[in-house]
Amino acid sequence: MLCADDAGLSDQMKNVIRKVDNVYFEVDIDNLLEMFAVINKMKMKGDTTLQDLLSKEDYEKVKEYFESKGSILPFSMLETYKPILALSTLEESSMECETTAMMEQVIMREAKQNNKNIKGLETMAYQAGVLDSIPYKLQAEQLVSYINDIKTKKGAEDTELNEMMEAYKSQDLERLEKLMMKTDVGIGNFTEVLLYNRNRNWIVKLKELMPQKSLLVAVGAGHLPGEKGVINLLRKAGYTVTPLENKSATLKEI
Repeated sequence: MLCADDAGLSDQMKNVIRKVDNVYFEVDIDNLLEMFAVINKMKMKGDTTLQDLLSKEDYEKVKEYFESKGSILPFSMLETYKPILALSTLEESSMECETTAMMEQVIMREAKQNNKNIKGLETMAYQAGVLDSIPYKLQAEQLVSYINDIKTKKGAEDTELNEMMEAYKSQDLERLEKLMMKTDVGIGNFTEVLLYNRNRNWIVKLKELMPQKSLLVAVGAGHLPGEKGVINLLRKAGYTVTPLENKSATLKEI
């Protein structure tokens, strides 16, 4: 999720989209039926709620924080979601701009204009189910720890988010990885589950897909850097990986 002004595609990226056969995202975001079917999988199993996982004091603290921050979904709904997913809605609502955009949507719009097939490397059900392997109580405790940390730092949350955004916009993957492990709740503690296992699965699938057709593969930036990142895993698999410029020159009125 970015401020809309930052969610642009360079001419080179548009040219790549025009030339490829298929566009792959982490999941097929063009599949509305699958999207609706997976909503229930965002919830914790067994009718578990956040109140079941936390002390009364911690629960009230989390509830007050969510309601004061103004999440995009009501807390009554969010407290049934897997805690890491619930927290992600806070990060989206904290963007300091009037209009926001998702890069996936921007790329998909361009792909559809060029009549490209939209596909997914994994299903939405699998993606939502990944979080079931992390104990809900541990997720809930991470959420409380995140809120306590933010209250202690008093405003550092926005600073850290802005730093991550700047690293993303400047395409500094090494810096982005360090900031993500340090600040993004859940990621730093569960990298094998949330990132690396999935990266390895994607490489297996891409090795099957790439000899058949040319692809644009658009995944979260956190999957790209590091020894276990997609870029390095492709190189280990014998592929030549070369960066292409995706920056547009912008002119601002004075």
